[in-house]
Amino acid sequence: MIRKLLLLLEGGVLLAAMLVVFAAWQQHSALEQPLRLAEEYLLEVPAGATPGGVLNRLQAEGVLHDAFWLRLYWRFNLRGQPLHSGEYRLTPALSVRDMLGLWRRGEVVQYSVTLVEGWSFRQVRAALERESKLELHSLGLSDAQLMERLGLPGVAPEGRFFPDTYRFVRGMSDLDLLEQAYTRLERILEEEWQGRAEGLPYKNPYEALIMASMIEKETGVPEERGAIAGVFLRRLRIGMRLQTDPTVIYGLGDRYNGKLTRAHLQEATPYNTYVIDGMPPTPIAMVGREAIHAALHPAPGKSLYFVARGDGSHVFSNTLEAHNRAVREYQLKRRAGYRSSPAPISQTNN
Repeated sequence: MIRKLLLLLEGGVLLAAMLVVFAAWQQHSALEQPLRLAEEYLLEVPAGATPGGVLNRLQAEGVLHDAFWLRLYWRFNLRGQPLHSGEYRLTPALSVRDMLGLWRRGEVVQYSVTLVEGWSFRQVRAALERESKLELHSLGLSDAQLMERLGLPGVAPEGRFFPDTYRFVRGMSDLDLLEQAYTRLERILEEEWQGRAEGLPYKNPYEALIMASMIEKETGVPEERGAIAGVFLRRLRIGMRLQTDPTVIYGLGDRYNGKLTRAHLQEATPYNTYVIDGMPPTPIAMVGREAIHAALHPAPGKSLYFVARGDGSHVFSNTLEAHNRAVREYQLKRRAGYRSSPAPISQTNN
């Protein structure tokens, strides 16, 4: 009886060993199989998807086989490893083991969108809406409703987002990206505010941001930012109106057709700095760090006027008489190709 039991035990151990070897071989074969792809394939993994579910889907699509063994491999070797949502770039040269390595490292495909200095919030929204890989949660929302969704009720959106190139993965929402840009602007504005020059007439960082937006829109040559800031701040100190065209254009909104008339300069809007005293109620564009820095570190001098040469640079004048001479030279005799700032970066710019 004991001998029979021993034989049965030996047989069971041998069978178990054979099963282990068989399972290991099956698993190895499943892992080393090449993906059955004729061309590059973007595998979309939605939020909440499980490795087992994605493996079953790939088997149903004929991309791989033996999903059962692959599910067992993930369960026993990668338990607790999250599967990041997004898109994974699969190529015919990859094996299943390579693919699982992409999953384990979270190497999802990244996209990017660039928000440009000087853009209005309307242009920002249009740029995000063109990104087909973003989840658009702001469609149909007014600007006020959008800001509420960001947890910023009552905050005017203009100029509150930092211009930069932002990376995102499929499934990320436009609100997620805007939250990043808002947080970035707040951080940079606070950093620059802490290092500001003494004696500036701003009551708070937001007023500096408004000033920075006018500097951003007026600047064609980067090294002139400080000089332009100096002109504006000297005007503020003596109670002189800022009289800057970009604020008039912003106040006109969709009515601006590329040509600014005398009637426009005389039209009363909250943004027309030819009519109102001081600064407009909100920024008029997105600003980079350099414009913020210029608003908080204006260049010294006595100039109260500037006029565009037509190559992006300006002539600065201390007196109205000198300014009028510059206007006659550069504005009243405009040559072909004249422009007050560099050529626009894209057709979506003002």
